[in-house]
Amino acid sequence: MMQTEPVRVLNVLGTTNLGGAESRVMELYRALDRDKVQFDFLVHTEREGQYSEEIRRLGGRIYSVPRFRVLNILSYKKALRSFFREHHEFAAVHGHMTSTAAIYLPIAKKAGIPVTIAHARSAGVDPGIKGFVTKWIRYPLKYRADYCFACSAEAGEAVYGRKWIEKGNVWTIPNAIDVQRFAFRPAVRQQLRAELDLTDKFVIGHVGRFSFMKNHRYLIDVFAELCRMRDDAALVLIGKGELEEKIREKVNALGLTDKVRFLGNHFDVERYYQIFDYFVFPSTFEGFPGSVAEAQASGLCCLVSDQVTKEVELTELVTYKSINEPAANWAGEIMRNAKAALERRDMRTAIAGKGFDVRGQAAKMEVFYRSGGNPPGVVTQ
Repeated sequence: MMQTEPVRVLNVLGTTNLGGAESRVMELYRALDRDKVQFDFLVHTEREGQYSEEIRRLGGRIYSVPRFRVLNILSYKKALRSFFREHHEFAAVHGHMTSTAAIYLPIAKKAGIPVTIAHARSAGVDPGIKGFVTKWIRYPLKYRADYCFACSAEAGEAVYGRKWIEKGNVWTIPNAIDVQRFAFRPAVRQQLRAELDLTDKFVIGHVGRFSFMKNHRYLIDVFAELCRMRDDAALVLIGKGELEEKIREKVNALGLTDKVRFLGNHFDVERYYQIFDYFVFPSTFEGFPGSVAEAQASGLCCLVSDQVTKEVELTELVTYKSINEPAANWAGEIMRNAKAALERRDMRTAIAGKGFDVRGQAAKMEVFYRSGGNPPGVVTQ
């Protein structure tokens, strides 16, 4: 019998705010044929997120459960059982929040959801007790999901373990982007740089949450060294996060306040890649940073931490460097390539050719969701 209604897929996230995983899910959601596949969202907060309005406009539904806090594990499970007893109409539950996926995916499966998916999107955890607890809770995840997805080999190994990968049980899903959206647009660059008083500046850019993994402290050290090498340097930071105030304090202490712009989150982040001259990304760990792919699509030279997966080197624009080196070495690398960096190149075809254009990925995922899983050629192992 012909299937006339779209299948519904439940995406499990922490919030619907701007963020790495959330942005990748939304890129896919926009590109899907929503007459075939419709997304819904289960989040761990009752607060509206930046994407909430768009999700509803696209036809998605948003549900919430309490945030997991370890000590509330019994009430957390109770809330999930109650939810899935009432909502078991989904063709699949796609868990992007792997910290508790070993809890919610088995509950969804028991409620009758045909396909459960765990999706590893990070290759590390926060330091201290929080990271220890995360590893402990998600240890059995690989046994409790029908499919184990990862955004990179490093993320897959971090979450599921190397042996699980060697057995062929982990599927790598490209962190695809809308390459057309991030194409270089000189007119936008000129206009926005004028608005921000950056017309004559050499602009270092970074897009990422103010958190431990993004290593903003080291980024500020690199920028401070660059400022000693050239007077026209400026730093633009896109994002929000729990460590923003500490980074502001460091910027002030170094006397760089007039040279650093904290611009917060932006839906139209593609416009801000236009104003950058160089993209710098010194993370301590990552799964697959979409922002580095976006920067390449915009034609930017990217200086990236060697702790970041080599899979993000989609073009020749990426250079890796150790974050154990002095910050002056990073600044020197930027200076050596400064002139070449101003010659923006069109890398959209190259990126799409490696499977990272969201339109092609959306077509494959539509087949996957609608078939009940396991069609050939949807993802790569």
